[in-house]
Amino acid sequence: MERPGGYSVVRHPYPDYLGAMARLLTDRLLLREWRESDLVPWATINADPEVRRYLPGLPGREQCDAAVAGFQADLEQRGWGWWAVEVRDTGEFIGFTGLDPVEEGQPFTGVEAGWRLARSAWGHGYATEAARAALRFGFTDLGLPEILAVTAAGNDRSRAVMRRLGMTRRPADDFDDATLPEGDPLRRSVLYRLPEALWAAGQGQAIQAGQDDAANAAGQGASRGKRRPGPAGA
Repeated sequence: MERPGGYSVVRHPYPDYLGAMARLLTDRLLLREWRESDLVPWATINADPEVRRYLPGLPGREQCDAAVAGFQADLEQRGWGWWAVEVRDTGEFIGFTGLDPVEEGQPFTGVEAGWRLARSAWGHGYATEAARAALRFGFTDLGLPEILAVTAAGNDRSRAVMRRLGMTRRPADDFDDATLPEGDPLRRSVLYRLPEALWAAGQGQAIQAGQDDAANAAGQGASRGKRRPGPAGA
């Protein structure tokens, strides 16, 4: 099923809120179900101390396999969750991106977006591209009023992605992760929010900017000038 904004939804025959599991396509990426062939590279990703720099501990192979089983079970049960991410041109598995209900015991509720990619996939804009597809699915298909994102306060790389997605932070929302002990450098956490209304406004700005660019290029050769800015974080 084609959707506006550069992604498609492909549905599979699994039970969920609409009777199918979603796969999301972007220009360069496929957000899909998990496969047995993902297990080894997923474990390798999570064995990289740099990838896990702002996550507690280094999980072993059994823990990684169990996590994948849980991710896939969620996708099959409800049709969305943590999707495996694949580069379309090469078929390479590079990590995960998706949406998940906030765990119980947190000082906030809702649905959060997240991503974790192999270090070799950093610096290509993949996290932002995949997360934008997940956000669009959350707002247009799930009808969510807001999507959240959480990370350790020192994780500047992930926080930059959140800002590129148009998310904003209120310092009053910062909190301590109660699952981590006092003094742990990862305990202090930040919460970013993206209300549906703000996301929709950004989509409208992007469409208008694209229309203006096309009109200028067709009219007086103005495509040589500066392009108008797109939505927040573009």
